[in-house]
Amino acid sequence: MFDCNYAKRGYHLDVRLSPEQLLTAVGILFDHGFFIESITGVDWIKDGQLEATYDFCRYDFDLCRIVVRTRTPRANPILPTITGIYSGASWHERETHDFFGIVFEGHPHLIPLLLPEDADFHPLLKDFKA
Repeated sequence: MFDCNYAKRGYHLDVRLSPEQLLTAVGILFDHGFFIESITGVDWIKDGQLEATYDFCRYDFDLCRIVVRTRTPRANPILPTITGIYSGASWHERETHDFFGIVFEGHPHLIPLLLPEDADFHPLLKDFKA
């Protein structure tokens, strides 16, 4: 975990963890009243990895933003779904799957959200060519 300067970075805490720790961390955030704002991907092509970035927030007592990051091998990008904890994460995971190809294992309906149903490409990968 890394403490962050909100004025400088836009979040209070930046947490980097393994995929095996993801559900536990997300469950803790849920139990403490955080909501999911977004999920997106980052292609670390030179490292051979894809990163999922989860943004959480709560502002019932004071603004508090947390970023959770986890990486998976680019060649076989699989992460656990968090839809069992946050049902609203469903479309975020579908969009991230569309654009980066990350498979969210256990997702109840991981079909294309924005791309054609027969799409076999992920346009936000750095080596994508149209």
